[in-house]
Amino acid sequence: MNILEKIIMNKKKYLSAQKRSVPVKELEKTTLFRRESLSFSSFIKDKSKTGIIAEFKRKSPSKGLINEHAEVDVVTAAYTKFGASALSVLTDQEFFGGSSKDLIAARKNSIPILRKDFVIDEYQIIEAKSIGADCILLIAACLDKKNALRLAKIAQNLGLEILLEVHEERELEYISDETDVVGVNNRDLRSFKVDIERSLIMAEKMPTTKIKIAESGISSIENIVLFKKNGFSGFLIGENFMKASNPGEAFESFVIDLKNTSACG
Repeated sequence: MNILEKIIMNKKKYLSAQKRSVPVKELEKTTLFRRESLSFSSFIKDKSKTGIIAEFKRKSPSKGLINEHAEVDVVTAAYTKFGASALSVLTDQEFFGGSSKDLIAARKNSIPILRKDFVIDEYQIIEAKSIGADCILLIAACLDKKNALRLAKIAQNLGLEILLEVHEERELEYISDETDVVGVNNRDLRSFKVDIERSLIMAEKMPTTKIKIAESGISSIENIVLFKKNGFSGFLIGENFMKASNPGEAFESFVIDLKNTSACG
């Protein structure tokens, strides 16, 4: 059993218990469920911003603990202050050390938030809306094409945008009218190996009408410059900042270097 299969198996067990603990009707009564969502895609397209989707995560299956002491409200506030276009918050507890409480804490910020999780059920979409997410992640490797489209429509009807994540060429068939943004994950979720060239290869085959996001393994300004030349508007970066003792300062320094590079270019 590969890592992704273990994650999905665990997610199914979690959902079975969670649905009994917090019914959908309770989720729909929350204040955050009634808030108007921010447009994830609009913020990414805004050229006055960095294009960076700054991620908060404590650990990962491949790296183990990355930063167990970071406080989500402090880190995401710094990300917002220093120019993130959007936030990404991991809400998977078992493998990434996250929770819904993390996203709720990050919601005080005035930029869009992507709920980063392994969405396989309608319940998770309603839950995402109830905790203040603006966008959900649908991972093609976790879903069949029919179910991915069904979940995308449910999210769209709730006012949430969709970031469809692909890794292989065959998964481009999952792109639909409901897909707001397409992300290419440079990390193979089955082995968790990273190949930074993955985004460049996939970019040539992706529809020009969709906003393109590069995900995972981005650690330098040069990476972003290269991705921009290949049609990418957004860059999801987490570990590069979270591994620092002060992720907010690491992000600020990265943004300063990016702006200086852009000015020179």
